[in-house]
Amino acid sequence: MGKYFISGATGFVGSHVADRCVQLGHEVVTVARPTSATGHLEKLGAKIFLGDLKDPATLSAALEGVEVVVHCAAKVGDWGPIEEYRAVNVEGLRGLLEAAKTQPLKRFVHLSSLGVYEARHHYGTDETEPLPEQHMDGYTQTKVESEKLALEYQKKYGLPLTVLRPGFIYGPRDRTVLPAIRAALKEGRVVYINGGRAALNTTYVGNLVDAIFLAIDKPNAVGEVFNITDGEFVSKRQFFEAVADGFSLPRPRRSIPLWLARFLARVMEWRARRRNAPTAPRLTMAKLKFIGLNLDFSIAKARTQLGYEPKVGFQQGIREAIEWFRQNEV
Repeated sequence: MGKYFISGATGFVGSHVADRCVQLGHEVVTVARPTSATGHLEKLGAKIFLGDLKDPATLSAALEGVEVVVHCAAKVGDWGPIEEYRAVNVEGLRGLLEAAKTQPLKRFVHLSSLGVYEARHHYGTDETEPLPEQHMDGYTQTKVESEKLALEYQKKYGLPLTVLRPGFIYGPRDRTVLPAIRAALKEGRVVYINGGRAALNTTYVGNLVDAIFLAIDKPNAVGEVFNITDGEFVSKRQFFEAVADGFSLPRPRRSIPLWLARFLARVMEWRARRRNAPTAPRLTMAKLKFIGLNLDFSIAKARTQLGYEPKVGFQQGIREAIEWFRQNEV
């Protein structure tokens, strides 16, 4: 038994990490805003400190006696001022690292993203590829910055830290992406790029949780970075058709070439920025990456060094995600 601090424990991934902790007999500790939905964590018996990750006093109290930190909290999205993303993804992490460096931790697992790689086609890209200095949106830019910050603390202070880079995370309790995709399918707004043949870097949430606990247990994970996916080829078309079929909606039929999608995304973004639009246009360069680029990344390092072997395949995982959504739709 141990004491585990999970940031973002009220969220999609963090709640699943909390579940696994309790299943293994560990105590769960987290910091949550007073407005956060904490019912699930309360049922688990988690100790919840109300406050903010940027408050040193709250963090110091929450991390007392903690053996493992799993950092899941992040601001996600493809639109908005970079400063808003940096405040959460970089400065929020900095505060947590500052508090954690004084604790005798067994492990600090930082969840990054496969989005940190260059926005291009990928065919088996592994962790040796250098990351670009500049990215297209606030989320991916600050995920690169936060990953570098985490690794700096590992080297400078000897923090026993591991970085995991999951791809597109799906599964039960996703209250953001799957509902948005269902709405787009329902309204006929999904259009394939190049026929939807390109790979999507699917990562079932349960597989990611397996990887997190392997990173906690393996001594050779310290100071390392690992790509994490389901390890199978799933095309964009397969993904959208599975969601459409699961919700009994028409499958998308239309497709446009990649060059046209790039042109449209740039024009839409330019127009939206000119009028200071508060929400993202229908197509952005970040959305283009998700639906148009081939996102195939190697997980050979995770298999070899962590012993990671994805247990849940896409067909099972997407069924579970859709079933949970159907049962919990508000």
